[in-house]
Amino acid sequence: MIRFPEAVAQNETIPALFAFGDSILDTGNNNNLQTLVKSNAPPYGRNFPGGKPTGRFCDGKIPTDLIATALGIKETVPAYLSANLRSQELSTGVCFASAGSGIDDLTAQIQGVISQPAQLKMFQEYIGKLKAVVGQQRATDIISKSLYLVSAGNNDIAITYSQILAPTQPFPLYASRLISTTSNFLESLYELGARRVWVLSTLPLGCLPGARTAAGGLLRDCAILENQLAQSFNGQLSTAVNSIGATLSNYDIRFIDVYTPLFNLIQNPQSGEFDDVADACCGTGASKISGICNLLNVCPNPSKYVFWDFAHPTERAYQLIVSSVLRSHANNVSSLSH
Repeated sequence: MIRFPEAVAQNETIPALFAFGDSILDTGNNNNLQTLVKSNAPPYGRNFPGGKPTGRFCDGKIPTDLIATALGIKETVPAYLSANLRSQELSTGVCFASAGSGIDDLTAQIQGVISQPAQLKMFQEYIGKLKAVVGQQRATDIISKSLYLVSAGNNDIAITYSQILAPTQPFPLYASRLISTTSNFLESLYELGARRVWVLSTLPLGCLPGARTAAGGLLRDCAILENQLAQSFNGQLSTAVNSIGATLSNYDIRFIDVYTPLFNLIQNPQSGEFDDVADACCGTGASKISGICNLLNVCPNPSKYVFWDFAHPTERAYQLIVSSVLRSHANNVSSLSH
């Protein structure tokens, strides 16, 4: 059981949590889309409450749920597009993220998922629904006091750039485009009333099981180039986030490093009692790096693996990453109401 900082666990000043971005935060918005990027079939969700797949790319809960729980908001965060979404859930937050999406519209287009601008439109629609349920004043209060999570850049770098644009476009040029687009998105959130935003870094993309097999050589080491691209982007993202926070009044916006805590787990597996940091628990092919994850090819104990499938951590790994993040930002979290 992961214990979160006491100041965080007892904090009741954050009424809701919202999530934008990709599969790190998506709780099931892709389930009814015409896309291959789905995880609403077993064995996904085998360790989720009820043991059923929900559309989360994990064996259990993901950061969206874990952070909401740690902040005392609710145990799980529903997908905004869920057919089962109840109106009473609106006031404590929903998820707009879409697995396979990114900052670049081309990324979402390739995958057939929900782009960042479309996620923002969903949020605008949500605000209208929230006002209808709780009234204008309470809605404004919820929007301004809630915590917003944003995860993007993973698919832009790992798929759109590395697999498509790399031969024709220098990475610094592409990264600067991503940063500019992200800055505009974060400013749009501010204009819609958001005042507390956590912007997540990318993962160490070269250490994902799929990247190890594709570019890690015979020993399947972490792919150096992919990690260098991620680090370069994350450095620029951190600078941009700090700049926005310094420019816009009363905008508590933070860069959240998830690259380092995940990389540390991979480098020091004993810290999380992991047996395997390089292979996926579930999948097919060499080291299970295929996206095809079914009941015939799943490991017996996901908590011993850092990675659930070819690109996503297990709930156990996510718990340790989130715990590390909350320790690093405990003072920030406990003072969110001030």
